[in-house]
Amino acid sequence: MKLLSGIFHFRDKPKNALNGCRYSFLFGSTNSGKPVNEHTAMQMTAVYSCVRILSETLAGLPLHVYKYNDSGGKEKYLTHPLYRLLHDEPNPEMTSFAFRETLMSHLLLWGNAYAQIIRNARGEVLALYPLMPNKMTVDRDSNGRLYYLYQRSSEDTPSLGKDSQVYLDPSDVLHIPGLGFDGLVGYSPIAMAKNAVGLAIATEEYGAKFFANGAAPGGVLEHPGTIKDPQKVKDSWNSAYQGSSNSHRVAVLEEGMKYQAIGISPEQAQFLETRKFQINEIARIFRVPPHMLADLEKSSFSNIEQQSLEFVKYTLDPWVVRWEQSMCRALLSNSEKSIVFIKFNVDGLLRGDYQSRMSGYATARQNGWMSANDIRELENLDRIPEDLGGDLYVINGAMTKLQDAGLFGKKPEPATNKEETEEDTDETNNTDRNTSTFKK
Repeated sequence: MKLLSGIFHFRDKPKNALNGCRYSFLFGSTNSGKPVNEHTAMQMTAVYSCVRILSETLAGLPLHVYKYNDSGGKEKYLTHPLYRLLHDEPNPEMTSFAFRETLMSHLLLWGNAYAQIIRNARGEVLALYPLMPNKMTVDRDSNGRLYYLYQRSSEDTPSLGKDSQVYLDPSDVLHIPGLGFDGLVGYSPIAMAKNAVGLAIATEEYGAKFFANGAAPGGVLEHPGTIKDPQKVKDSWNSAYQGSSNSHRVAVLEEGMKYQAIGISPEQAQFLETRKFQINEIARIFRVPPHMLADLEKSSFSNIEQQSLEFVKYTLDPWVVRWEQSMCRALLSNSEKSIVFIKFNVDGLLRGDYQSRMSGYATARQNGWMSANDIRELENLDRIPEDLGGDLYVINGAMTKLQDAGLFGKKPEPATNKEETEEDTDETNNTDRNTSTFKK
């Protein structure tokens, strides 16, 4: 704590900094008895699906570098060094899709995504390499400045050097934090919801063991007398009918034995409902619509399109903003930030069906705020040459201002006395001239 200008300033380090995995106080055993971490959570189909949906969707979005032009609009900055890195190839080993997919999966599982920034002597970005979040520590030095400490291993990129611990300046790290306590480091959604994930893991394991160990003709065997070796009878029965591979086989009973079927206990039958609920619970963690996880119980053809639009607006858009602002902050120089920006294009995900799109395009075209080439670009079609009017903005000729409506039906106003006198004098002079000419 330092005293500066009479104001107390706290210089405590981030409380939720990552050191190998400082979420150990959150991860580990759960109330269900199952350990939960990023790797065990990904074995759950619902978690895997949510991470895959969000990662692949964001990685597949068009990503461009733009600049403001002199007319006040924007245009793609194709010659900027970052354009090729972000749009095509951030490093010689990865495509842009793989790079963004990897970092987004880190962001969803660990709550943070890190990438090393390789710069030249002029400070220009040459490459971006992903870093594992569970090996990164975010801390402050004695002067209160942030620094990143990375625990290097043999599988990491050679750009980090050979030291076991690598000190990285904030200018050398692209850090995309998720929701966190201090705004510097995010916390893992999996860690925060470990009990929900642990219950889903326990339920799935219970179901697997139930079908693996339960005798297919479920029930009890009744014998009229005393069985000399009941264990032998039990083993014989289990070897013939136990397990899903022996289901629906015909049972042969001897020595007057009878088979009495028994039903599944309510506790055993309830786990199916529990498993279904846990799918919705995990979908709630990542804010993914259940129909995207193949749960169509509450979906229909009339509301799936609306749910898909809400997925873009309320789920994907916040992640997109995190990415855009973090990249602009870390990758652009201070002089560029006022004229250059990085932006994802989500318009393709917001498009409706073909008929709705065509109707919207027609309205935009007739009202003059979209040209033919604007529409063709959105539909991924070739541009119409400029000399053929591809960039021409037109409006409907029947449209007019409201104040001018009905002018053709107005009667001319009566002339003033002065105007009438002048007109009469002109007519009299014309008559006199005509009469004089006739007399001659």
